[in-house]
Amino acid sequence: MQPLALTVNGQPVELTVPREASLLHVLRNDLGLNGPKYGCGLGQCGACTVHVDGVAARGCVIPAHGVAGRHITTLEGLGSRSRWHPVQQAFEDAQAAQCGYCLNGMVMQAAALLAREAQPSEARIRDELSANLCRCGTHVEIVDAVQRAAVRMRGPTEP
Repeated sequence: MQPLALTVNGQPVELTVPREASLLHVLRNDLGLNGPKYGCGLGQCGACTVHVDGVAARGCVIPAHGVAGRHITTLEGLGSRSRWHPVQQAFEDAQAAQCGYCLNGMVMQAAALLAREAQPSEARIRDELSANLCRCGTHVEIVDAVQRAAVRMRGPTEP
């Protein structure tokens, strides 16, 4: 067990965790944040995606001590129940969730993309999300949600 200090969803956190603990396990088991999901455990499905200093990363394969001192954002920190992030709102508006398994990864990956690119093409969106597994067949709705979020994040356009 070793002390670990980092910032999670804007709040400083200090805890003692095993040296081998993954970021995902610390977030879920020690901090009670259930947005990131345990999927494959190999960093291949995307269910565990979080932002590390604003960059999408797979929490299941990142040692928690490897992100000491950094800023971690989970689905819970992206928006709040009273004020969702535009990507979260767009996923609801587009009805882009079915079983929910991929939802965390899709939302977090899309939010990271839109933070870097204000107006990604459909091909760019598909490429960015291609490593996030979804088996429900809501791919069309997911792409629509990301496009809606991009428009919402750019704000109103001038006539």
